[in-house]
Parts: sequence; structure tokens; C-alpha cells
Amino acid sequence: MSLYAVLLRRLSSLPTLLLLALLALPALPAAAQTLRITSALAAPGDTPGFPADAAARPVSLPDDWSRSRPGASGPVWYRVGFRAPERPGDELSALYIERACTNLEVYLNGQLVFSGGRMREPLTNNCGQPQLVTLPSALIAPELNTLDIKVAGQPLARVGSRWRAGGLSALELGPQSQLLHRQARQHTFAVALPQALSATLLLMGSFMFVLGTINRRESHLACFGALSVLWSALEARLWLRTVPVDPAVAEFLLCSLLAFITLAAVQFLLRYAQHRSRVADRLLPLQCAAMPASLVLAGPTQLHALTMLWSLVLGLQVGAAAIYYLRAQWRAHSRSSWVMAATLGTLALAGLVEFVSQQLGGSPMPAQAARLVAPLMFVVVGLRLVQQHGRALQEAELGRAHLEERVREATAEIERNFRQLAELRVEQITERERKRIAADLHDDLGAKLLTIVHTSDDQRISTLAREALEEMRLSVRGLTGRAVRIADALGDWRAEVVNRLAQAGIQAEWEAPEDLTQMLSARAFVQTTRILREATSNIIKHSGGSHASVTCTVADGDFKLVVQDDGDGIKIENDGRLDRGHGMATMKNRAKQLQGQCLVESSPGRGTVIRLTIPLDRALEAAP
Repeated sequence: MSLYAVLLRRLSSLPTLLLLALLALPALPAAAQTLRITSALAAPGDTPGFPADAAARPVSLPDDWSRSRPGASGPVWYRVGFRAPERPGDELSALYIERACTNLEVYLNGQLVFSGGRMREPLTNNCGQPQLVTLPSALIAPELNTLDIKVAGQPLARVGSRWRAGGLSALELGPQSQLLHRQARQHTFAVALPQALSATLLLMGSFMFVLGTINRRESHLACFGALSVLWSALEARLWLRTVPVDPAVAEFLLCSLLAFITLAAVQFLLRYAQHRSRVADRLLPLQCAAMPASLVLAGPTQLHALTMLWSLVLGLQVGAAAIYYLRAQWRAHSRSSWVMAATLGTLALAGLVEFVSQQLGGSPMPAQAARLVAPLMFVVVGLRLVQQHGRALQEAELGRAHLEERVREATAEIERNFRQLAELRVEQITERERKRIAADLHDDLGAKLLTIVHTSDDQRISTLAREALEEMRLSVRGLTGRAVRIADALGDWRAEVVNRLAQAGIQAEWEAPEDLTQMLSARAFVQTTRILREATSNIIKHSGGSHASVTCTVADGDFKLVVQDDGDGIKIENDGRLDRGHGMATMKNRAKQLQGQCLVESSPGRGTVIRLTIPLDRALEAAP
């Protein structure tokens, strides 16, 4: 007996056969073309096969249970008839089902050819999974064929979203190669992309939550991270198609997530606007407890209605927070406000589209597109927040480096000032000690030497005492640190040198500028005086000459003093040095102390020339 004869025997009555033939007529295909089936016989029943004794009635596809059988649950059997398509070559035929919620089984001419998983609680969730069922050629009859589709699902009242309620989309029948591309495109749009976005949100949100928790000053990152993780949890049904809990519990958990998502979204917008609201901090956590409690009290039969009401309230809260954020950004004249305004506007439009789609029903494509917009915008905003955080870290690092440089400069300045203060303190103490020593010399030693000068009957002792007194006065003058006008110093030196040379019978010439406005430091005055005295003493005692000249000039930033005589010159010792004896080494050391130099030029029978050079910046000061 043929399979076709068996099928005819199983048909319950002649009217049913006629009805199937009429339903198959609109779907008559052209050769190698895809058929779209938009009508079927439907009968409820949890039976092994199509319930022949049930009152089957024709329905249009797609069939939305919330409209065709409100309040009723499955399973529901759908039966359609079709004639054997013409297949080129060995091309297989296939059945494409865009949506069957929650799960389905497909029978071809009474034989099971496809099962989506568990058909009893907990059901396998295939709501968002487009199905492509291959129809074995051996089971396809030459003429009339029947497809029985058993759908198990939930009534609208027991689910939070209309798209998770039971129903069946229109059917497409045709060559497998053609329908395979359609199924792949729909699977990418409805499953693969949401899965990729949810995984991205989960990873990015976890990272940002940890980042915001560690850095308390950027708590908005933690709020956005929590928002991303919670939103990715809504798409968990795409990964966990079989959940080992009661469907009512699973729906309750999904709906309860909305309150926590609202908390994270509102807190993110407020804190991103640099505002901390005590009212929001207290009421939002209470709302997260109030919404699940209300769902429990209302019961599973009121889940959808109460969830829609809560969705409206929660959406208004997020909208108010978004308006507050945009207003704060506008007042702050932020250049990035238009970016967030466009993002929030896109999210609001997507939410409105999904809400309207659920209320009006029809094709789920607008709602699917709207559900893709939200995670995509979250990814964009998250990447922007990470970029801003990275730029802030870079600026903070540059600021820290600049601050460290400023601290180093300030530390160096403090150390330099401290050294200067220490040096000034030492100078002050030294100056005070010099003045004390000078006062002691003047008051004690000076008084005693002056007494010897006036009371001694011995001319030699009196002369020595007078010379010692002059030397002491010169030392005291150096210790007091009072500067001397260079013109006054030249006058004193001229009077002393010319007088001493004249007493020794040596003719003296003195040549120096008359108006010198510089000041000579006390130390330079004392050292130069002693060098000049030593040079004069050498002329008197050792030169044997009758003429001497002293020339003073200021040129090229140096103070120069030249002492020359026409005497016998200095006899060179065995080692060939001119600074052996005659105080030459002493004069050179004194000049060196002033960072200057003292040069001696002499040869037997040609006299001696002493050239003293002292830098002005070391020995001179500008006159007031």
C-alpha cells in the first residue's frame, strides 16, 4: 500500500480533504519557485499527531496567539497541504519558518522530520531562531502532501514581551538552496548580531564596572558598566535555549531586570552630568524591590499587563534623567553634547518603535531592528567613555609629570635659597666677627702702639711702632669691609709711594686717570696696597736705581697697575726663578687671591717691571 493511500485513510472526513485542497490552491508554485503559505488549519491539542477529532478551523499566517486565542496556551497543531514541487535534478525541498514560538515539531505526511527540542516544560526556546527544515524526497507524495506543525508556547498574559508569546509565522516552501540563504540572513540579523553585541557588552561592561569601582571619582563608569552587563543578561535566552527552571520563573527574572537596568541608566546619566541625587540614591533601589514584589503579588496571569505598565513608568524615569543630562551639558557648553543628544534620541526612538510594535502586533522585524539599536548604541557610548577615560589618564600623567618637574624646580629653588641663606648667615657672622676683631685691634693694640710712638725715646722703636700702627690700621680697614672709591685709593697710594721714594732719593712718576667712578672692595684695596708697598720696598732696598714710575689704567674690564724702575734688576737664582726672595711669591699669592695675576719682568742691568692685573668684576663695584 502506498504512502499516499495511507494518508488518505488517515484523513478524518471528506470536508477536511476539501478544505486542505482549497488551502493548497493559493500556494501552487511555478517550477523551481518558492511558495509562501499564509493559511492553515489549526487545532489545539497535546496529541502525538494532528487531532483528527478536534474542531479544526482555518487561520491566517502569521498566527499570533495573543490575538487569535487570547489567554490560551499550546500546544497548537497547524496543517497545510501542498502539491509536490517540481525539482530540477536532485535538488532537495525545504520548509522555511521564520518564527515559531516557543518550540515546534514538523511532520511530513505523518512522519516526524524535524524537532526543535523539548516540547514539554521547560520548553526549548526557539522564539528568535529561524528554522529551515529539509523535506526528504522519499516522503513527498506525487500529488497532495500535508505538513503538520506542532507549536508549544506561552499565552501573552504570562510573558513580558509580545514577541515571546506563542505563535507561528508564514511558511515558505521551495528549493533548499534558495531558502538556505534566506535563513542564514535572518539568523545573522536575529541571532548572531544580538549575540555578538551582548558578548561585547558583557566584556566591556565588566571592564568598565571594575574601572569605575576602583576610581570612585568616575563612578559613572561603574554605572554604565552595570547597565551594559544587565542589558546583555536580557539576551541570555539567545545563548541558553533550554533553561532548567519553570517558564514563569524565567519570565519573572527577565522582567525584574528592567528595574535594575533603569537604576543603572538613571544613575549613569546623573553622575555623568556630575550630579548626585539623594532622592534617586534612595528611591531607585526601593523600586528594584517594589517591581518584583508587585509581579509576585499580581501572579503569572497578570505578568504582561503589569510589565507594560512598569515599562512605561521606567521609560519616563530614564527620559527625565536624559533631559536633565542634556540640559546640564547645554548649560556647560560642552562640545560633545550633540553626540550624546543624538545617541539618546536614537535610543528613545528605538524604544518607542519596539513599544508600538508590541502593541500593534504584525511583523516582528521593526522590533528586532529596534532591539539591535540599543546594544549598538551602548557599545558606541562605552567606547567613547573608554576613550575619554584614556585621554583623561594621559592628561593626568602629563600633569603629574609637569607637577613633578615643578616640584623638582621648587625643591632646587628652596635648596638654593637655603644655601644662600646659610651663606648669608655665615657672611653675617663672619662680618660681625671681623668687626669685633677690628674693634679689638683698634681699641687695644692700636692704643698701645700709639702710646709707644709718642712715649718712646728710641727713634728706631718709635719708627717700628709707627709702621706697625699703619699696618694694623690697614688690616682693620680690610676687616671692616667698607668699600673705597678707587680715586681715593689712588690718592692714598700716590702719597705713600711718592713720599717713600723721595725719602730714599729716588725720583718718582705717577700716572693714573683722575675721574674713576668705580668702588674698590676693602679686600682688594688691602691686598693691592700691600702689593704696592712690597714693590716699593723692593725698589728702595734692592733695585739700586734712581728713577721709578707707577702707571694705573682701567681697560677691557681689568684694573692694571704697572711698577717699573731703572735699577740693577733681579739676579736669577740657580733654578732660574724670579720669585725667589724679595717678596715676589707673596705678591703673586695676593694677586691670585683676587683671581688676578702679578707678573715680574727683570734682567740684570735693565731694571724690574711688575704688572698687576685684577678683574674688575672681582675687585670693583659700581659707584652709587
